[in-house]
Amino acid sequence: MADYSEYVEKVRKYDADADEGTVTSIAKKLGIALQNRDSSLVSCSDSSELERIRDGFAKKHLGLDDGHSDDEIMEKINEVCVQMAGDGGNKHRVPFYYLLAKNTGTLDKV
Repeated sequence: MADYSEYVEKVRKYDADADEGTVTSIAKKLGIALQNRDSSLVSCSDSSELERIRDGFAKKHLGLDDGHSDDEIMEKINEVCVQMAGDGGNKHRVPFYYLLAKNTGTLDKV
């Protein structure tokens, strides 16, 4: 079984009480994307990447397309960018997705 403790540690930088099972679930969903440095990071300055997060993870996995406009979803994504601003230009994908789910009240969907 894979060791996801490094991702739990990264998430707990933002949420000390983060559930290990939830973080592990996100990391498993991301799978191979985490094996490449570039794809394991989110660039908040790349609008096309943020749109992919909106159309993929936010809508398909979190179900935010039900009752939320694209602009509302992008606002939540941008809030995570601000929340993680201390990490510089690129943010690690696992905590980014975790915070998006937490901030939208959808952790139970990951």
